[in-house]
Amino acid sequence: MPDVFVISDCIVSPLGLTTAENFDQLLENNSGIKEYEDSSLSEDPFFASLFGKETGPLNDKGESKYTHFEALLIQAIRTVIENSGIDPRDNKTMLIISSTKGNIGLLGSGSVTPELQQRVALHTSAQLVADHFHFVHPPVVVSNACISGSLALIVGKRMIDAGHCETAVIAGADILSKFILSGFQALQAISREPCKPFDMSRNGITLGEGAAAVVLSGKNKNADDCKVLGAAVGNDANHISGPSRTGEELAYAIGEALKEAGKTSTNVGFISAHGTATVFNDEMEAKAFALAGLSASPLNSLKGYFGHTLGAAGLIESIISIRSLKQGLVIPTKGFQRSDFSAPLTICDTLLKGNFQYCLKTASGFGGCNAAILFGRS
Repeated sequence: MPDVFVISDCIVSPLGLTTAENFDQLLENNSGIKEYEDSSLSEDPFFASLFGKETGPLNDKGESKYTHFEALLIQAIRTVIENSGIDPRDNKTMLIISSTKGNIGLLGSGSVTPELQQRVALHTSAQLVADHFHFVHPPVVVSNACISGSLALIVGKRMIDAGHCETAVIAGADILSKFILSGFQALQAISREPCKPFDMSRNGITLGEGAAAVVLSGKNKNADDCKVLGAAVGNDANHISGPSRTGEELAYAIGEALKEAGKTSTNVGFISAHGTATVFNDEMEAKAFALAGLSASPLNSLKGYFGHTLGAAGLIESIISIRSLKQGLVIPTKGFQRSDFSAPLTICDTLLKGNFQYCLKTASGFGGCNAAILFGRS
């Protein structure tokens, strides 16, 4: 199979509008999570990482046809296209969009008409974004719960591996709406404070808004471009919202990703975990990493900085992991103090410096979906 390089990336979040800005904020231990009192989203106060008027992207050239969700995608994609120099009109370039909810918030704006149903559909947003940049091919839409961003990266890699394209632009985004927040509140899954991934006192997730984009290519642009070496997806089918009891299925995905890359657990320099700060997800991941022989590998979760950005999470966290590989700096897990898992973990609670060659990114989501990706320095 050909090498697949990440030749450009961009994160758009409440912490910054570029990857560099976001990474610098993490190095300063700054989080986008704040407490809000907003009756349009919740009757009760809640914690989240949300765009403000000064951080949210404006619709392109003042045009009103793009929603906030679509404007986020456009801003992230524009940056990676400009930085990579690729031509979206190239017949060998594909666009892949990931999201869990897209424009679902529009359903609260009035009666549900056929026109509104069409506008809410993810393929509608994806085509609008593709047309904005004049992509030749219809966009591919990936929506598979909280692994959507990671899965979109995997789909892009596999399309290049199979020769279906030479370049893939992958972008993901989600914004917070009352529909989304109330759903997690109904599950009693929202933390009453900023989330604490892998901490013994963790009590739920904190949601966040954000977007990210990367360009994958069979040819590297810079000498330090990282590679997507191996990836795998699995499903444990344990429960519609509860993860596996054993972690075996995520461990299987990790093993398959390492096998495709021709590496073993001993090669993994650090892990960027899903780390939602729910009682059951973090315990499941601890078991999975133990089964995969990774208990001693340094591990972090970035949810304490960005919140859970749903369809953008896998992309945002992969980009930070790649930046960590390049700079030899692993970001600590914000909110973590002590753990009490049935399987041991080596959780980063301070900034970790080292000459890391490989990073493993994992993701899990509702319905039992699991994904694992191994990144490596060139």
